[in-house]
Amino acid sequence: MPVPQTASQAIHLKRRRARTAALSGFFGTTLEYYDFLIYGTAAALYFGPVFFPDNSSATLIALGSIGVAYAARPLGAVIWGHLGDRIGRKDVLLYILFTMGVATLLVGCIPSADSIGVAAPIILIALRLVQGVSAGGEQAGSALLALEHSPDDRRGFYTSWTQAGSQFGNFLAFLVFVPLAAILPESEMMSWGWRIPFWASAIVVLLAFFLRRRLAEPEVRQQLECEGMAARIPLAAVLRNHGGAVVRIVLGSVCIAPAGLVYIFGLAYGTKMGLERAGLLNLVAVASLVMIVTQPLFGLLSDRIGRKPVFITGVTGSAIVIPFWLSALHAGNGILVYALGLLLMGVFVAMSSGVLLATFLEMFPADIRFSGMAVSFTVGIVITGFIPAIAQSLVQGNPDNWTSIAWLFAGMMAISAIAIATAPETFRTPTALLGLRKPLHSNDITEPAAPVAGLQN
Repeated sequence: MPVPQTASQAIHLKRRRARTAALSGFFGTTLEYYDFLIYGTAAALYFGPVFFPDNSSATLIALGSIGVAYAARPLGAVIWGHLGDRIGRKDVLLYILFTMGVATLLVGCIPSADSIGVAAPIILIALRLVQGVSAGGEQAGSALLALEHSPDDRRGFYTSWTQAGSQFGNFLAFLVFVPLAAILPESEMMSWGWRIPFWASAIVVLLAFFLRRRLAEPEVRQQLECEGMAARIPLAAVLRNHGGAVVRIVLGSVCIAPAGLVYIFGLAYGTKMGLERAGLLNLVAVASLVMIVTQPLFGLLSDRIGRKPVFITGVTGSAIVIPFWLSALHAGNGILVYALGLLLMGVFVAMSSGVLLATFLEMFPADIRFSGMAVSFTVGIVITGFIPAIAQSLVQGNPDNWTSIAWLFAGMMAISAIAIATAPETFRTPTALLGLRKPLHSNDITEPAAPVAGLQN
């Protein structure tokens, strides 16, 4: 028989599991964003000649392969969300991590087209599809595991570490690729050097895998399993009963669009305006490091004052700073670009992105939470992924048209703020009651019962 726990022992166990879940989410999302950036870098610099030789559009085709993962993400969100709600969080997240890790590692092992012909690009695209399907469940699932293991008064803090992992992934990719390109001759980078960052991903995979293996299934999920209350078709229940939450998450997700503005559009437009590429890349690296610190701090703040005040302040501040940053970028003022970029990313974007995962997850009940979050957030991410290209199109023929971009982002931040402002505040709602509709009806959702003996070991 299980040994009864004292109240202090139960609290200690809860916090220890929350820390482990937060760390596993941090490194899982690190892998997702590390993979995205090293693939994008390799596609821009090396994949054209390696996989698409003798093609005048080789680089364009290689860059186009990045979009394959975006197209596959919604499918992954549906698959992993369904499995996560039906069979449990922990095992599904282990499958996601294994699938993503193997696919990333194998990209670094693909022989060139000169060696195996057309099979090389086919294998590359197939592995990119697998990476995209995996990414459809990783971030939402990692944050969900952290949230459901967290004490009620620390959900914002522990969940924010999943989002901080995305910034560490960006920094890690920068840390691996830039020195390699500086040390190795171009011929060796083209031959085998580009493969090293993909092989190095195995370290992150093993660390995240070890942490997730140590976790138990969250109690709220165990109770659903014990009572046979897992939703039969979770996505159908999401769309039928929580359509408002889906719309809010899709619209609220555009709060992360300034990251693409700074990290992607800023590189292209800034160099055209005479700024040095090295300085702009350093801004990306330093901003990522700052956000690793500030996102959890704002997550903690949201546990004290609420999700909505922190989120809305973040998107409002982003809307205010973006025009000044774009003006400095247009003027080629490197100092202002750097200072305002750090203010934008390290403070205001960190405020909204640091609390968004907890804010979104808390809109759904436990039996459909994985599906609801994964599908809604993935749709928002896919839409946001087009924003840098839209911004570039606005200045393509007229570099002075940066004010149109400022208005575009002002509108997006306003939409994001309204979406969350109209949602209920949930930071003080007990985890067991999150997402429950009032009045409660037995056919809609069942509140989890008291903890079952033996499930908290």
